[in-house]
Amino acid sequence: MPLTRRARLALTGVTCALAVGAGLTTYALTHVDADAGVHPAKASGAPQCRRITDTAPAALGGLSRRDSSLAGVAVWGDRDILLRCGVTPPRLTPDPCFAVNGVDWVIDQAQSTHTRKVIVSYGRTPATQVVFEGRGKTDAALIDLSRLIAPIRQTDHCIPSQ
Repeated sequence: MPLTRRARLALTGVTCALAVGAGLTTYALTHVDADAGVHPAKASGAPQCRRITDTAPAALGGLSRRDSSLAGVAVWGDRDILLRCGVTPPRLTPDPCFAVNGVDWVIDQAQSTHTRKVIVSYGRTPATQVVFEGRGKTDAALIDLSRLIAPIRQTDHCIPSQ
């Protein structure tokens, strides 16, 4: 039995609505919002933070940069690497410290786990926090990140300079 014109239009409308709904669901499940659950740091509006996020690389640790609308925030991958500039600088700490290209970094052990590493620049204000979660190549990323942080004047060291 042939469909009436009205039935064909209704069927076409339902099919289109289902296709759009499926597309939106697929997008929502495969694309994490770069800013969801992220809060800018207290001093994220500092000029140094603006410079850092404006000049942050398009790719870091083998991951593409994602757009963020938050001041002082840069994201790569599906938040595999998250940078927040303007965090409170760490004080002297027993947490491990290391230097990459002249920039001192502290591993924030209180926030780190076996699958998540949180590091904070040391001796520079504003400080920058970087969270590594997932598949980013941390060694290569730290070299690029240290280049971004190096222009901020260093006032203290957690590793004695040689």
